[in-house]
Amino acid sequence: MSDLISVVEWSRWQFALTAMYHWLFVPLTLGLSVIVAIMETLAYRSGSEQLGKLTRFWTKIFAVNFVCGVATGIILEFEFGTNWSNYSWFVGDIFGAPLAIEGLFAFFLESTFVVVMVLGRDRVGKKFHLTSTWLTAIGAMISALWILVANAWMQYPVGMTFNPDTMRNEMTSFWEVALSPVAMNKLLHAVTSSWALGGVFVVGVSCYMMRRRRQTAFALPAVKIGSWVGLAGLLITFMSGHSSAVDVSRTQPMKLAAMEGLWHGGNSTELVAVGLLNPEKQFDNDADPYIFKIGLPGALSWMARGDFNAYIPGIYDIIDGHDEIDGKPVNTVSYEERMARGAAARRALANYSATHSEADLEALRADYPYFGYGYYDNPAELIPPVAMTFYAFHLMVILGGYLMAFFVVALLLAYRADRWLQTLWASWIGMLSIVAAWCCSQAGWVCAEVGRQPWVIQDILPTRAAISALSASSVQLTFWLFAAVFTLLLFAEITILFTKVNTEK
Repeated sequence: MSDLISVVEWSRWQFALTAMYHWLFVPLTLGLSVIVAIMETLAYRSGSEQLGKLTRFWTKIFAVNFVCGVATGIILEFEFGTNWSNYSWFVGDIFGAPLAIEGLFAFFLESTFVVVMVLGRDRVGKKFHLTSTWLTAIGAMISALWILVANAWMQYPVGMTFNPDTMRNEMTSFWEVALSPVAMNKLLHAVTSSWALGGVFVVGVSCYMMRRRRQTAFALPAVKIGSWVGLAGLLITFMSGHSSAVDVSRTQPMKLAAMEGLWHGGNSTELVAVGLLNPEKQFDNDADPYIFKIGLPGALSWMARGDFNAYIPGIYDIIDGHDEIDGKPVNTVSYEERMARGAAARRALANYSATHSEADLEALRADYPYFGYGYYDNPAELIPPVAMTFYAFHLMVILGGYLMAFFVVALLLAYRADRWLQTLWASWIGMLSIVAAWCCSQAGWVCAEVGRQPWVIQDILPTRAAISALSASSVQLTFWLFAAVFTLLLFAEITILFTKVNTEK
């Protein structure tokens, strides 16, 4: 059993390592693709040689990052087969569909036209090159769409039925999977936040170039374009973030409770603006959840349910099966009952496999929504890591607010007092803001994925049941190998980028 737990934990760490390295490159690819397309459009319409030169420079930066994103993305998809083969078998008929579409269509479109975008500037007409640049950006967003559809289905499994004869979940409605509101909000949130990250990157690098006193005329237009794209992306990100919070409160209330460190719910629930969790607080004690906090009264109720006085269940309420809808108490299925029904579903499945009786099949269908709970006998195991989820969520929100102020100030300086953008402090703030943007982006994914634990597929497949039959030592070995390779890849990209920035004339 201890070896099993070790394999689960090391497999999780390996996947997290790969995903977080991959997510260093993906949002920059999404953001830069749009910014470069806008730059080229302006250059095409104006005929400006300076804008043309600017576009060529940022196209090179985009190309380097694109290659690194592809390399890490391929490894990430392979890990579903190497480390999570039970998961791939259990839901491959559903999860594989959006990944196949992403590979066959979106990535094909993106990778085809990126060649024209990067290498075909002097080989094709200006209009065709501009079209290729926009198609690359569109292809990147379509690629993100199908990846996020797959991820959203793991958070909110819909459009499927379980076939006990094949022991697999099978898709019953492609459009229910593809157009899930969770998927659409994830797409909007991830893509527009990537525009913000791309905008910060362009502004930060441009401030660095302006500080060197050689590139003011060259870099100032990039500051303006990057700031406008980033600001627009961030505003949409905030709006989609609110919609995502509504979805989470409806489909994953335990995650919402963890995001706020909310152990006991109630009406007019506050949103914690700043807080420090009490590390002594556990499921089985009555310690105060916070050492200190500053909250906004009623804000969480409004964010989740559009009513400042609405009831929001806490961790204990969800486990006990208590909620309130439209001002009336509602008894949901308690975790004790879910675990009992999950165990009953597992027994019914085992019996059906042996007898193929209709009675066992009906019993399985009745309790299947709680199938995954049958792997647990203690509600405490079903609580996500509260501290990590809480701090990741609040770091994302705080840094998002900072980036909003960053873009507003950058635009004011770019149009009113650009000499301030050439100062040392502007250069340092710009470069450090790039780090802040990546931290904000990573924190969002940590919140989304850690807050879902212990599930790979919400309520159906726990993480401990999704792994491959591997030894802990083999997973540890590949973890450290990947850590070394990805770190070298990141170091190589940073070196190449700094070389290109410092040699640009």
